[in-house]
Order: sequence, then C-alpha cells, then structure tokens
Amino acid sequence: MATVSVRDARKNFGSTPILHGVNVEIGDGEFVVLVGPSGCGKSTLLRMIAGLENISGGEIAIGGRVVNTVPPKDRDIAMVFQNYALYPHMTVRENMAFSMKLAKAPREVMEEEVQRAAKILGLDALLDRYPRQLSGGQRQRVAMGRAIVRHPQVFLFDEPLSNLDAKLRVQMRSEIRELQQRLATTTIYVTHDQIEAMTMADQIVVMNAGRIEQAGAPLALYDRPANTFVAGFIGSPAMNLVPGEISDGGFRAQGGALLPLPPATPANVATYGIRPEHLVLAEDGIEARLVVVEPTGSETQVAMRIAETPLVGAFRERITGRPGETIRVKPDLSLVHLFGADGRRL
Repeated sequence: MATVSVRDARKNFGSTPILHGVNVEIGDGEFVVLVGPSGCGKSTLLRMIAGLENISGGEIAIGGRVVNTVPPKDRDIAMVFQNYALYPHMTVRENMAFSMKLAKAPREVMEEEVQRAAKILGLDALLDRYPRQLSGGQRQRVAMGRAIVRHPQVFLFDEPLSNLDAKLRVQMRSEIRELQQRLATTTIYVTHDQIEAMTMADQIVVMNAGRIEQAGAPLALYDRPANTFVAGFIGSPAMNLVPGEISDGGFRAQGGALLPLPPATPANVATYGIRPEHLVLAEDGIEARLVVVEPTGSETQVAMRIAETPLVGAFRERITGRPGETIRVKPDLSLVHLFGADGRRL
C-alpha cells in the first residue's frame, strides 16, 4: 500500500499538449476515480502513473519515491485493462499465476496465492477453465485475480467494466468496491461513467481538456459543484443549467421563463442551476408544458418547457400527462445553484 502524488504533471504528444499541469494527492488505501468525457486525458494520466507513457513535465511519486524514469515492472503496481488481456491458451490458474511464474516464484507459493485470490473472487471452481469458457464478468474477475496475486502497492483500473452489460456492470462495480475495501490497497480507477464514479469513489477527480476541474468526495461534488462543467457532468439526469440574467425580481432565462431566486442572490448571476430531482410539483408553481414523459418505475423523468425554456424534472409521483398538457412546478430554493459569467460557482 502507498500514497500516490502527481505534481504538475504534463504530457505532450509532439507539440500538442494533452495534460496541462495536473496535481493529485491520493492517500494510502484510498479509492480514487478519474472521470471525464472522452479525450479529457484521464487514461493518459493513468498510463503515466503506470509508466506506460513518458511524462513530459512535473513528477509522479508512488510511496514517496519519484518514479518518472522507473520502468513499469519496477513500480510495484498492477493494472486491469478494459479488454481483460487474458492468454486464451492458458487456464484461469495459469493466467493468474503468470506474473509470478515470470518472477520465478516457487510453485507452492504460486498455488497458494492463486487459491487465495480465487477464493476472494469466487473463482475456485473455474481454475481449470479457459477464457473462452467464461462469461464477461468471470473474465474480468480473472484479470483482477492476476493483479491481486502480485500484492501491488497500487491497483490501476482502466475502464474495466465498459465491455459488460448494464446489469453485470452494477454487480461488478459493487464487487470491485468490496474487494478494494477488503484489501485496503490504494486504487486509481478511470471511467467516463459518472454513476460508477459516484457509487465507488472515496474521492472523484473530474477532468476536462487535460485539466482538473474539481476533486473531492462524491457528495461534495454533487452538492457544491465548482463550476458549470462539474455541475452538468456529475448527476444523472444532468443538472438543468439555464443562461439568463436577474430581472423583474427573479431570474429571467434566455428562453423567457422567470425563475424564483433564493434570498441574498448576487447581482452577477449568469447561469441558474437546478437538478431535475430538486424541481417539485406544486399548485402554486410555474406552469410548464410537457414535451416528453419517461416513466422509469421508481421515478418519472419529464422534459418540459417553461415559456420557451427547456427543463428536465425527475419526480417520485406518477405523471400520466400527454405532450402539450401542463403541470405546475417550482424549484426548491435551498438547492438552487448559481454561477457567474465565467462559469464559476457564486
């Protein structure tokens, strides 16, 4: 187990900068998720920590040791990839023991470690099967087992659940989190799925265009996003972000809606944010015209328009209205988010 420190890390591909001075501090035993849209630099940063990409500037330290020029095999890390990377001609047992075999570990030690990892991952009965005989979830467990037997200081996961169906993804993210808590190994996990980030992480690092927009505990980012990018990225369905200005005692949206403001609102509000689940049905609310009604079972998601301003609401109540009909909604003013012209939280 170890801390991981990324200090002013930069990465250029030729003359094109990809990472612009990234700083991340990861505590011993912490589960950190790097999240952001495709192309934001999260996988590049992970590969730099692993030593699979050279660092163009700054430094990366694992367990207090700067590893900028240390080969991947000497960094004491284990990486789990999106595509499993299992050897098809080897059994589960042979795949899991392969790194130990390369290190010339004694046979009895290899068997003991493989059995230990197999028991943790529920692979005891599958050790003599080949990858082609396994489901996607079982193959991912084998890839994780291959990492566990090495007793690394740091686990690195690069979008490991992307190839799984929706139900199995939910199951596997729970299993990965439970495994990490049991082993107490420092873990860095890359995903573009903010639901995975919210449900698994001790700390989320939100990246965009090679920079860190905000880092912190999942609920801290959800409750107090630093800017409109984080506000729109964290949360599902996404926060309503409405541009406009203060006018007529409220917030006049560019689409024409007049939205109520909380007390002591700053005068320089340029964007009004309200999460879909923080809009409530109320007889004294604002009239909204239904556009699309999407029942999901536990809640009903509604696309609507107030004047010509589009909003999305998520309600526990069952809404059966048809497009063109109206409902009345109002925002919970204690949960409104206000942003300035630069996109930063006010």
